[in-house]
Amino acid sequence: MNIQFHHVTKTIHGNRVIDDVSMELCSGTVVGLRGINGSGKTMLLRLLAGLIYPSSGTITVDDAVLGKTISSVESTGLLIENPAFLDDYTGFDNLKILTSLKGKVSADTIAHTLQSTGLDPQDKRTYKKYSLGMKQRLGLAAAFVESPQLILLDEPTNALDEDGISLFRTLVQTHQKQNALIVLACHDLAILQDLCDEIYTIQDGTIQAHTKKSDEWEFPDAT
Repeated sequence: MNIQFHHVTKTIHGNRVIDDVSMELCSGTVVGLRGINGSGKTMLLRLLAGLIYPSSGTITVDDAVLGKTISSVESTGLLIENPAFLDDYTGFDNLKILTSLKGKVSADTIAHTLQSTGLDPQDKRTYKKYSLGMKQRLGLAAAFVESPQLILLDEPTNALDEDGISLFRTLVQTHQKQNALIVLACHDLAILQDLCDEIYTIQDGTIQAHTKKSDEWEFPDAT
C-alpha cells in the first residue's frame, strides 16, 4: 500500500489546520508524527483515517483518491482521541462486539491480542471499572486485533507503565513485520526514535522537517 498526500490543506471554521502538506507513506514502515499539542498531528491522522477530507489537494491510496473513489482504507485500525467502549461489558466482550461487524476474528485471536497488551481475557471486570492504563491497553488491542493494513495511533503510550510500553513496542514490531503501515503521533521522542523508520516534525499544520532512521535523527525544535 502506498499513500500520498499531494499539497493537502484542511480548513476548519476559516482556520488552516493543515497547510500544503505533501508526503508519502508505504506499507511495512513505521512513521512518526512529532509536534506540540495543536500542531496538526491528530488532524493528519484523521485525514488518513478518512474521518475528514482535504479542503484542497488530494490523498491517494494506491490508485484511489480518498474521499472520492474510496471513503477510507478498508483495513484500518484506529486509536485516535478517546476510544468508545461499552461501560458494562468486559474487555473481551467489547472486542467481540467490535470485530463481529466483519466476522473475521476468532475468540482465540481476541484473547491473544488482549494478552499481547497485558490484559487478561478472562478478567470479568467491566470497562467502567478499568484504570486509565487498562483503558489505553484495550484501545490498543482494538486497533491491532484485526491485523489491519493501516494502523493509526494518537499518543499510544499515554497512561502506560514501563511494562505496557514494552508490550506496545513488541506489538508495533510484530505488525510491521506483517507489512502493516503504522503511523503514530507521540510526544515522546525516545519512543519515536526507537520504533520509527521516519519522523515528520509538524508545526502549525505544516511539515517542518522529515528525518529518516538512516539519518542521525537531528531535529529542529518542535515549537
